[in-house]
Parts: sequence; structure tokens; C-alpha cells
Amino acid sequence: MNKKTLRDIDPQGKRILVRVDFNVPLDEHQQITDDTRLRAALPTLRNLLERGASLVLMSHLGRPKGRPDPRLSLAPVSHALQDLLPMARVRMANDVIGPDVEILVNALEAGDVLLLENLRFYPGEKAGDPDFAAELARYGDAYVNDAFGTCHRAHASMVAVPRAVRAKGGAVVAGLLVEKELAYLGQAVSQPQRPFVTILGGAKVSDKIAVIRNLLPKVDALLIGGGMANTFLAAQGKELGRSLVEHDALEIAGELWQTSGDRLHLPVDVVVASEFAADAEAAIVSVDDIPVDRMVLDVGPATVAAYQQILASARTVVWNGPLGVFEFPRFALGTFAVAQTLADLKDAITIIGGGDSAAAIAQAGLSERVSHISTGGGASLRFLEGKELPGIAVLDDAA
Repeated sequence: MNKKTLRDIDPQGKRILVRVDFNVPLDEHQQITDDTRLRAALPTLRNLLERGASLVLMSHLGRPKGRPDPRLSLAPVSHALQDLLPMARVRMANDVIGPDVEILVNALEAGDVLLLENLRFYPGEKAGDPDFAAELARYGDAYVNDAFGTCHRAHASMVAVPRAVRAKGGAVVAGLLVEKELAYLGQAVSQPQRPFVTILGGAKVSDKIAVIRNLLPKVDALLIGGGMANTFLAAQGKELGRSLVEHDALEIAGELWQTSGDRLHLPVDVVVASEFAADAEAAIVSVDDIPVDRMVLDVGPATVAAYQQILASARTVVWNGPLGVFEFPRFALGTFAVAQTLADLKDAITIIGGGDSAAAIAQAGLSERVSHISTGGGASLRFLEGKELPGIAVLDDAA
């Protein structure tokens, strides 16, 4: 990575503005149901605190549409964060900017943490408003970006705030989580250990056309599953019954298939059902024999076996998107079988591209047995497309 990190700054006695991703799921009682994103930020926060800094943390939560919404307050996060950082004094601001916040900021001492309220309570966050950013930039002597999941967004806290901090002489660097994300994804895309295999699933081809185009020349094999496989199969003239098919993407799917050589692999059998439901009766059929009144909800055992054979010799694997409707146990077998295969690989770098793939690997209880799980589904997808991430581009360049 050619960007500076928090290792390149001396935070002793300084107030550090840290963009974190605390967009955690809450239940109807505003209780956190999964604290993975909080724990992912801990290495950066602990590093800065142990080196004598005070911290002002910025995050968004949900989609409050530019105005305060008590259901999306970060207050529950502040309580959880205090439990995770017992060595620090964690306080919560009741706003993002303003005189009350400034009083709390100015009272910070080394080892203190102040969590600002939800950034998206202000429309200036998503709009990238420089005036809003200038107010936030006043709170820090330096800026650390540890919110990889939002790096593909040119929001104020991701781009305008670091620019404002730099304008007043402050360092603008990556946190340890962002550094780790870029190291794994960057190596996979630019210098993978081979064979390099990518698995792409999910519902729509249109969401991943740019990824396929960018990766096809680089991979040794690209395995397709999920709803997007239906569109590739339909482009070959196969009957897909009532399955999800993107008719607008048939032409591009056909083009990608024709130009892929032998690198792009599609299902040879599938699991079909009469309806989209957890208790729907399932049947395994060849992709050449899909009934007109059924829909495809998972890849079949022959496909799993073929994909496992390809994966057996892989040294680098990137997986983005489930191979079936894994939320329904009856149609999760393909996804979980591939997850187990990745967990069992020896001497391979296995990277899970966030989003539903991360949820599937966690549901399978295999999170600790893969090399890296990305914290940003959208950001990792954009990275795999070969596109610049605004939140990364703005960081200080390494010498």
C-alpha cells in the first residue's frame, strides 16, 4: 500500500480524529445484535490510546435521511465501546457539531475517547459539504481513516474532512483495519499466489459486470453461482423456468461467456423449488432440465463437486456473494459446502468479500478459518472492479 498509516505519525499528546465504521445492526430495543465492526476497530483505537492520544470518533449508523432519528443514535455504541475499551474513558456527544460538542472535545485528555453522534443526522455528510467538514476538522490534529466499508463513498467525513485536516497541517493516514484490507485485496488483485480462483455469487450479473471484466484476465478460474448464474445460463439458451433472470443483461452475459476462454465456470446442476420459501419442496436437476414451473434457489451437488475440485489446488481465493438462498437452510448447502472447502484449504490465502459472503461464513461457524473477511462489501466490490476508492485516494502518500 502506497499510503501512510498510523504507524507513520506520533500521536503523543495529540487529538486524533478517527473515522470508524460503527454501522452496527440494532434490534427494536436499540440493542446491538452484532458487534463485529466495533471489535474490528479496536486494534487502531488501542494503538492510538496506548501511544498517548485522545480520540474523537466519527461514524454513521443506518439511513436517517439527514435529520436526527433517536432510533439511529450511536448511544448504544458508546456503552458497548466502553466495555471493549476498559482502559479508556468513553464519552458520547449529543450532537455532531456545535458549542456543546466543542466543550467536550476541548476537555479531552490523553486516553479519553469521545464518540460523536450519527454523522448522517446532518445532510452535509452525504453531500460532502466542505463547511460541515471544516467544523469536524477543528476537532483533530490528525485524521485516521479506519472505515473501509465507507471508503467507496465521497462523503464529508471520508474526503472533505481529511482535506480540511491536511489544509491546517495535520497528517491524513490509514488505520490498521484499512491497511489490512488493502494489503489482502491489493495482493489478490495485483500479485496473487497461483492458482488464483474467484467465486462470484449473489442475485444480479449487473452488480458484478465490472468485477468480472476486471478479474477475468487475472484469474485462473472464475466460478459463478447464485441468481447471477441464471442469467449466464439463459444467455446460452437454457430454460430457466420461473428463476430470476436479468433480461437486460443477457447480451453482456453472453459476451463475457464467449470471451472468457475456459476460465469462467457455470453450474452444471441446480436445486429448484416451486416457490421462494424456506419450506418449499426441493429437487436437484441438470441445468438442461429446469422445469418451466420451478425456480433455481441453489447450486447442485455436481456443481459443488466440480467447484471443489478447482478450489483444491488454489493458492489465492476471493469469494464475493453466496451461491444460493443461504438464508433458507434447504437452499444453503451449496454456499456452506464451498465455505467449508475454503476453510479446509491448506497454504492458501482465502479472502471473503464482505456482505452476504461474510454473513454466510459466520453462519457456517468458519470465520476463524479463513485468511481475511472484509468489513466492506460495497468497498471491496469496488476495489475488485479496479476502481479508485475516494476514501483511500485522499490519504497521504507514503514516501
